[in-house]
Amino acid sequence: MSPETLLERMWEERATAILRTHNHGVARDAMTAAIDGGFRFIEFTLHCPRPFDLIESFAKKDGIVVGAGTVLQADDARRAIESGASFIVSPVLDEDVVGTTLEHGAVAMPGVRTPTEMVQAHRMGAAMQKLFPAPTNGPAYVRATLGPLPFLRLVPTYGVNAENVGEYIASNVFAVGFVSPVFPTDVLADRNFTEVERLAREALAATRAVQRPAQPRGHDPFACTPSDTPLA
Repeated sequence: MSPETLLERMWEERATAILRTHNHGVARDAMTAAIDGGFRFIEFTLHCPRPFDLIESFAKKDGIVVGAGTVLQADDARRAIESGASFIVSPVLDEDVVGTTLEHGAVAMPGVRTPTEMVQAHRMGAAMQKLFPAPTNGPAYVRATLGPLPFLRLVPTYGVNAENVGEYIASNVFAVGFVSPVFPTDVLADRNFTEVERLAREALAATRAVQRPAQPRGHDPFACTPSDTPLA
């Protein structure tokens, strides 16, 4: 999948299911339940046991786009992409991780918090910018940021839930990431994958309930790469 196609699909899907667990079997079954609940973009953090095996397995599923999360080393970015990851997510902005991701044809989504970090990530070629951690006034923060910087593709995580996701979508984020609202610790401990599927459906229904314009981004004064052109 080309970066351009991935971005188009991410804009349409609006949300990613992000899983962090210390049990390989739970990771496999919980993410399967999230897919059954409707998610098509999924992310395994590298805290999961044998994360590259999980990435490789799920990347073979039809229609599923897999990302690797909590990537802090360039070598891990490379291994994840070789295993089938189409996008690489990090909680921080690291030039080596972003560069390696781009060199291997995947989409980079580094973690940023300030407008300066966001623009730095964009100018490095990171087509999406992970707003991490999302502030308590997240939607208002996004609107204030995108006012002068409408070319950014912000993706808030950690703090996004079914109750506030509508406000985030209305603030013109590019997409959102769901962590504990889809994968609560106690639900995973009980291996209650039916509940994971229900929570996934609930989160996606709330995400898709808000209309937004077809054009997600404004003029890009940097025009870094072809992937940074506005989507039709």
